[in-house]
Amino acid sequence: MGAPILLGSRRAIKESAARLSLDLKGIRIIEPATSEDIPAFTAQLEQLRQDHGLKIPDIREALRDTGYYATMMLLNAQADALVSGATVADTSALRPLFQIIPRLEHVETPSSLMILDWDERKIGTDGSLFLADCGIIPEPTAEQLCDIALATAMIAHHLTNDTPRVAMLSYSSKSNSQHPSIVKMRRATELARAKAAAAALPMEIEGELQVDAALDATFAAAKHIEGPVAGHANVLIFPDLNSGNIAFKLIQLLAGANTFGQIITGLSRPAAEVSRGASAHDVFGAAAVVGCQAIDRRLLHATL
Repeated sequence: MGAPILLGSRRAIKESAARLSLDLKGIRIIEPATSEDIPAFTAQLEQLRQDHGLKIPDIREALRDTGYYATMMLLNAQADALVSGATVADTSALRPLFQIIPRLEHVETPSSLMILDWDERKIGTDGSLFLADCGIIPEPTAEQLCDIALATAMIAHHLTNDTPRVAMLSYSSKSNSQHPSIVKMRRATELARAKAAAAALPMEIEGELQVDAALDATFAAAKHIEGPVAGHANVLIFPDLNSGNIAFKLIQLLAGANTFGQIITGLSRPAAEVSRGASAHDVFGAAAVVGCQAIDRRLLHATL
């Protein structure tokens, strides 16, 4: 899938590899503090600070940090994708990405998604579901939910080559309620449909839906929900961060699903932010996802 690049102390990395009996052949190691790219990155980041008002007091010091250095590599195509967060706080991992990497053309709001995967292939796309936002925006507006839906759907389409079937979730399905959270999901559904149509993005979007009507055709039929999304959703958009984060952690712990993420959405370069409790499997899974994002979709799917 790709060649790994490790950032950090060369000595510490080699000592860790020796202790774990790991072969570093084929793995590139870069020590930001002594890198020959520091002068060029410093000038470029200084220009970005002037043009965009970035709040980076000491740029040379910032570039000694692996997060800023890796983000500059990503910006300059010296790396195709980035995984960060396993050894730093969430905000420290995300700040350089949001400050430096441009947004996607159709998206104004960056967010994140989790990919849940089961060997049993009865839901989603061959057992895979894409859930958002599970890690960044606490109380998204209808406009932000629209962006979250489109960005998540585009990644789902890139990785699976299946038409994204996006369910905008709520505690009701097509009700007459005027509760603010339901009105917000209805509005987000309308905005996402219009924006997807205007940009000719291939996806189906339905809302507001309860999660059972989104994933199970029997429940959808009983609730008189029709259409390509009903019972067959592969992308789930939650009304807020509380519900999204709680849902994916419950599924991960109780249903034994493999989880990959957080995958950052809405940026023009692939990136993931894993938690400080991430296992080697978690880091590898996130790297595999963002690595595949960096590959032309036509090369990922032999049928194209």
